[in-house]
Order: sequence, then C-alpha cells, then structure tokens
Amino acid sequence: MATGRTHRPATRSRGIPEATVARLPLYLRALTALSERSVPTVSSEELATAAGVNSAKLRKDFSYLGSYGTRGVGYDVEYLVYQISRELGLTQDWPVAIVGIGNLGAALANYGGFASRGFRVAALIDADPAMAGTPVAGIPVQHTDDLDRIISDNGVSIGVITTPPGAAQQVCDRLVAAGVTSILNFAPTVLSVPEGVDVRKVDLSIELQILAFHEQRKAGEDSAAEDEGAPPMRATPASRKGPDGDMPAVMPA
Repeated sequence: MATGRTHRPATRSRGIPEATVARLPLYLRALTALSERSVPTVSSEELATAAGVNSAKLRKDFSYLGSYGTRGVGYDVEYLVYQISRELGLTQDWPVAIVGIGNLGAALANYGGFASRGFRVAALIDADPAMAGTPVAGIPVQHTDDLDRIISDNGVSIGVITTPPGAAQQVCDRLVAAGVTSILNFAPTVLSVPEGVDVRKVDLSIELQILAFHEQRKAGEDSAAEDEGAPPMRATPASRKGPDGDMPAVMPA
C-alpha cells in the first residue's frame, strides 16, 4: 500500500475548487451510512438532504469528479464511495503523528474512526519526560527531542497539534522542518507556516461562541414573536371616578 509521504491527493491537479473539496467528506459520510445499510443507489435530492446541502450544488460538485448519475436511477452508492475516497486520498495509508498527549491528544489517539478512513496514528509525541514510554491506545509516547527521527522513521506527512497555545508554533516549526506538509491544529492560536504547508484549524471555543450567537438570536426572535402575538393593551382613560374622587390612571409606585 502506498504511503502518504510519496503520494499526494489528485484534487488540486484536477482543478476541483476548495469549497467542493470541503464538502466531499460530507458526501462520503452520508454515502458510507447508505452503504452500511446496503442501499444500492441514491438520488441527488436524497443524498443532498443527508449531507446538508442543496441538490444543485451536489450535482455541480459531482461534475468535477466526472460523475453525473443515471436519470431515473440516481448515483451508484458503492462507486461514489470509491470515487470520493480516491479523490480525498483515502485509498492510501496516511501515517499521522499527534503532538501533545494531554486529555485531547489521548482522546484522539483512542478514536477508532481514523483507521477506517485511511489514517493511521503512527506516533504519539509529548514534551513531558514522564510520559515517555507510556502506552496510549497501545502506542508508546515518545519525547519531542526525537521528533525529527520519529517523523522520518514513520513517513509522517500529517501532524496533529494538541499542545497548549504557547507551544504550538514551536511544535509546528519543528514538524515542518522534519518534513510534515499538512497540519491539523487544535491549539487555540494561529500558526504561521511556509508556502506549500496546509493548516486546518479546529477551535472548539470559537464553534461554541458561534452557537451562542445563534442561540441568542433565536431567543431574541422568540421574544419578538411573543411580543407581536400579545393582545393589544386597552386604552385607559386619563382618570376615573373613585369613592374619594378622581384617581390617576397610573398609581405612583
């Protein structure tokens, strides 16, 4: 089986737009679920709904792959799984190194979904000498002093950074110097990399803040809707007669 160091995905050379590339994993996830249920074919509308996009955009995306489906039948599920997996480079073996084996790094090392998607956790690296040799998910943690050798020995081209933010840039620089050309960054900081190195950032706090914004907006819309649906207040005369004479319409607090 080919390794990630010697083969690169064909998407850029094929001229597939980055926006389409970003949606391919969504299609693949939906198709994999259909495949596991032994569904042979799927319409563009059904697949678009499962992937959370509109069907016109899906058909446009698939045209870049040279896949147009069959009128009245739809798309062959197994063939699309293979086709998208090939475009994403998932028919190859991609050794991955995780740097920073705290709670998050250990959780990623224990995640069982990597192997089925073409990724193999080849190395776990941490700066704490006390962690050296400690097995996590059956893989012994190695010290950052040996990072260059670890990357070279395992043919790693994808690095995952799960360190504290203050250490992330230094780790990134060392990974790049060792030959890593793609980095998945979980540290809450922006990394600077040379041209030719791809960085994808996963910031859970930012995602939560975006959700908080939407929750606040929904709460505001609900409140406005309640105000619109409330019955109009009856007009109150300026004064009315009481047993002791005129009473003000609004009593002082």
